Order: sequence, then structure tokens, then C-alpha cells
Amino acid sequence: MSDYQGLAEFRQQIRKFLRFSERAVRAAGMEPGQYQLMLAIKGMPEGVRPRIRELANRMHVQHHSAVELVNRLEAGGYVRRERGRDDRREVLLALTPKGERVLEELALHHHEELRSAAPGLVAALRRLMPRAEHRARKASSSNESRS
Repeated sequence: MSDYQGLAEFRQQIRKFLRFSERAVRAAGMEPGQYQLMLAIKGMPEGVRPRIRELANRMHVQHHSAVELVNRLEAGGYVRRERGRDDRREVLLALTPKGERVLEELALHHHEELRSAAPGLVAALRRLMPRAEHRARKASSSNESRS
């Protein structure tokens, strides 16, 4: 299998999962970006405060796009804005009980899909890794010889 076939297969497996995700989220009455933002809030790393700037960075969207997603989620009763305890100017985001319920249900569906999609994803990734490691070693030795 060529590098290109491996990359194409891996990308196809990822797109298959993302397509499932988009359909599941829309069936729950949400937009994919809204689900992603709720997931980003819930999945914030330890010590990172759930502010719009951090969420925009994690989602790879512009700040104003994250604000619009938050506005729509807040209007739907999925998230709420809270003032920081130490700095009242700071605005933190939190899921509401409704948001927690919807996210939990969607996460359950996503985990089920991942269980069935995992063999294809893992197989595609395993086929790519030896080639990727070989290319990395080749690039590294090429860069060292130029120095």
C-alpha cells in the first residue's frame, strides 16, 4: 500500500466517524459546532479555565465564532456564563443540567460508534505509522547532513 493510499484510508476512516457525529448531533437538535463547544467545556484539561478564548483555541475557531456558539447555546439553555470568583471581569462557561444530559447522551452514542469504528481506524493508523516513522528518520538525517 502506498503512502497516499494509507493517508487516504486513514482520512476516510476519520471522515466516516465525523459524518456519524454530525448526523447524531443534528438528530439531537444541535449543530456540530455547538456539540464541539459543549464537549470542549466538559473536557477542559485540569487547570485550564473554561473561557471563550481557551475554547476558541481548542476548537480552532475565531473568537467571535466561539462567542456566537456560546450565545446560541445559552439561549437554548445548554450553557451559562458565570463571573470568576477572584476576578469579576472574567467570564467562565459551564454546562447547565440540560447541557449535561444532552452531552452525556451524545457521548454514549459516540462511544458506541467508536467501538465499531476502532478496528478500521487502528488498522489504517498502523499501516501509516511505519512509513511516517521512516519519513521522519529520513528527514532528520537529511537535516543533519546539511548542518
